[in-house]
Amino acid sequence: MSAVLATEQLTEFLSAVADRPAGPAAQYAAVECAARALDADVAVLMIDDGVVATIGLAADEVPAYALAEVAAGRRETLELGGGRYAVTHVPIGGPAPGVLVLGRIGASFTAEEICLLRGMARVLELCLQSLYVVESERRYAEENGRLLGYLDQGRRVFSELSGVQRAIGRRRPLTDVFDLVTAALRDLLGVEMASISLIERDDPHLGSTVAAVGVSPEVRAQAQRVPVAAAGVTGLAILGDELVAVADYATSPIALPALTAVNLQSVLSVPVHEGDQSVGAVTVGTYSSRRDWDKATRDIVTAFAEHVSLALTDARTQEQMSRAYLDSLTGLATRALFQTRMEEMLGAHGLGGAVLFVDLDRFKVVNDSLGHAAGDTLLTGVAERLQACLRDGDTAARLGGDEFAVLLPGIHGTDEAVPVAERILDALRLPFDLGAETFVSSSIGVAFSKPGEHDAAELMVHADLAMYQAKKHGKDRYEVFEPAMREAFQANIELEADLRRAVLRHEFQLRYQPIVHLHTGEITGVEALIRWQHPERGVIPPMEFIPLAEETGMIVPIGEWVLREATSRVAEWNRKRLGPPLSVSVNISAVQLDQTALPQVVRDALDTAGMQPDRLILELTESLLVEHRPATLDRLHEIKRIGVRLAIDDFGTGYSSLAYLRRFPVDIIKIDKSFVDDVVDEPTAAALTHGIIQLGRALQLSTIAEGIEHASQLTSLAGGDCELGQGYYFAEPLTHGALDDLLFPTDVPPSECE
Repeated sequence: MSAVLATEQLTEFLSAVADRPAGPAAQYAAVECAARALDADVAVLMIDDGVVATIGLAADEVPAYALAEVAAGRRETLELGGGRYAVTHVPIGGPAPGVLVLGRIGASFTAEEICLLRGMARVLELCLQSLYVVESERRYAEENGRLLGYLDQGRRVFSELSGVQRAIGRRRPLTDVFDLVTAALRDLLGVEMASISLIERDDPHLGSTVAAVGVSPEVRAQAQRVPVAAAGVTGLAILGDELVAVADYATSPIALPALTAVNLQSVLSVPVHEGDQSVGAVTVGTYSSRRDWDKATRDIVTAFAEHVSLALTDARTQEQMSRAYLDSLTGLATRALFQTRMEEMLGAHGLGGAVLFVDLDRFKVVNDSLGHAAGDTLLTGVAERLQACLRDGDTAARLGGDEFAVLLPGIHGTDEAVPVAERILDALRLPFDLGAETFVSSSIGVAFSKPGEHDAAELMVHADLAMYQAKKHGKDRYEVFEPAMREAFQANIELEADLRRAVLRHEFQLRYQPIVHLHTGEITGVEALIRWQHPERGVIPPMEFIPLAEETGMIVPIGEWVLREATSRVAEWNRKRLGPPLSVSVNISAVQLDQTALPQVVRDALDTAGMQPDRLILELTESLLVEHRPATLDRLHEIKRIGVRLAIDDFGTGYSSLAYLRRFPVDIIKIDKSFVDDVVDEPTAAALTHGIIQLGRALQLSTIAEGIEHASQLTSLAGGDCELGQGYYFAEPLTHGALDDLLFPTDVPPSECE
């Protein structure tokens, strides 16, 4: 099948279905058009186990049990009327699941034809989803006594959705489709703002608003190429791949200052997909009053988001077809073609085999430091080396970005796949010529399945889980899938879901540990330490959720909340104090430091709190400084220009270097607790600790000793001229109420009793 012909056939299918808004008509048009496009002799559409449309045979002639076997992947042929038919199928998702089965006498369906059929199934899903939304609105209206107003509203919803479908089917530009969606949502729901945001194709960590009504040009300009993790409710919907509804935006911990400034009251955001990946969000909001987002409203926004997904998926399908299912940059198979070949390998009559999920370890660093052209050259070089490691009949694919996959059909176990993984690791360790010798490495996950043991999606998940295990264990290695990985991943998924909800439900709390002048005993500042008060599990310590927050990007909104809360609280204490103002130390992660908006986030927090910049200390780890990119240093200098002070946390445990102490604009060294623990009993530890103190004095840096628990430690550190300290000897991390009592003790009147 030629790419041009496939494109024309998908266009015909979209138009045929979009022009028949009624359910049965759309179903019959879908079956007829699919059969014609794939040159099928018979076609059957089943919804909820019932036959709803057929081509080539009557409905009462449909062998329901045999079709169920086809849908389950246990049959690849059918006997009908004395003829033997090669068959293929595609599931129909949505509220009423089903299956579309095609058969023909003669040649089997090709991988390209199956990819086309999947695109058609997606169109049909969206058509049926439109009908479901209208019916859902009708039921909601009936249940809430609004049935008289339903007919008009239902017709309007259906009309608008059909109009979007026709625009997609007739290949209107994506910008036109997006404008139709935002205008329809504004008019149907009575909202004052509607927007569509998508991640950037060249950098999935960034997102931009691509269409909007009710958003000022100034606000929209600020919403271009914004880190997704810092995009508030929209970013949370994209990252979490779930609907996010906020009734009181101003009090939300992930509210964006630019939107609170224009009095945004309530907001609802629904993710948009390309295939099975969350790539954007449709967002609606109100300015004049708060709004609770009822089920009917959520269903309508979800339906329009699904149509945006259809438009995007259709556009990408067109691109894939125009490349004849080969990645335009590397020449490798696309994700769609790889998945189809994987399904063939795993079918009842397939050979079985293994999948290798290959992810580059340092691609973002190369891309950011050397530029996108160098990144493209690297990806091309990786593709060439991958192919050189494979046999004839194996498939290498680029899944997207710096993710690759390898299909090894016909092998009999992971022991045959491991040597291929080792060859790939060795090949990618060799330097790449990108104008200068550049080194990267890879992490590989290996998963195996016998024919019929696992489906394609499941095997891909197994390989992906093994790859992440390889990254967790240090990168530049492979891991073979084990069932325990799935259990650990599931626990991680549940914790991640809880973490996202925790941001919206205000479940995070701060504790404040006093920082004391070692010679006078005066409290000079506090360190803000986050705690998660889980509604079921109780207090979850930071070491259990901070790494996950960093991995998922949730550390960005969490970190912004910590900055705002800590500066506001300490500024309040300083307004009540008579002595010198307290400082507040806040930890900053590498993920936060990657955000170009961080300096502005710091400014906003200080301005809102009314705090002097030099009272805020941002704590950074040694490893963060050592592994920095040029932009990291620029961002730190920009923060220093605000007047904020910088500290190196846990000094001495990482890659201590005089060079970076001189190069980075740091003000404070925090001596790690491991040194303080042994400062009294171990001469070597004492010498190292006092050496760090003297180093700080020589470089005109303040020193803070962490983890002081005994008077003897205090004596040794103060005797060595350490300036400040913190630890349980002085106070454990305290709630704001407990610290308030410590800072402002209430005088107890003497007893009047004799």
